[in-house]
Amino acid sequence: MSSTTLTKTFIFAASRETIWSFLTEKDKLAQWFHPATSDFVEGEEYALVKENDKGIQVKQCWGTVLQMDKPNTLVYSFTIEPLDGALTTVTWILEEIQGGTKLTLQHEGIAEAAGETAMGLLLALDKGWDKHVDTLRNSVTSSFNSECSQ
Repeated sequence: MSSTTLTKTFIFAASRETIWSFLTEKDKLAQWFHPATSDFVEGEEYALVKENDKGIQVKQCWGTVLQMDKPNTLVYSFTIEPLDGALTTVTWILEEIQGGTKLTLQHEGIAEAAGETAMGLLLALDKGWDKHVDTLRNSVTSSFNSECSQ
């Protein structure tokens, strides 16, 4: 593992199955990350999209789902426009803890993919993952509260 690998750990008061669904299902990905063109399927390409200023959906990030070991580990290649097609690897590790889930994110290969612009991209991705996972927390909590009130 490179010293420029982003590694982050988060704790959720939700089951691994619940967190897994938010990492892999199209509708739930849209709640916290970006809208997806489909659910994640091992061995298949994925695309997370955004709407540009002309109202056209364009790829925000994309790659291939490399491994799905439900509800333990999700691994996918990942690229964004600033990487000009160079691929990095995102790994999510879900561990059961008392009353919830410990979620670890490892984002590898950024420096190798970004070259001289690595530090700027590392900072942007570091901040971006924090923002997205904070939204994930809110989405999981809202989902839990909705299920409890039904």
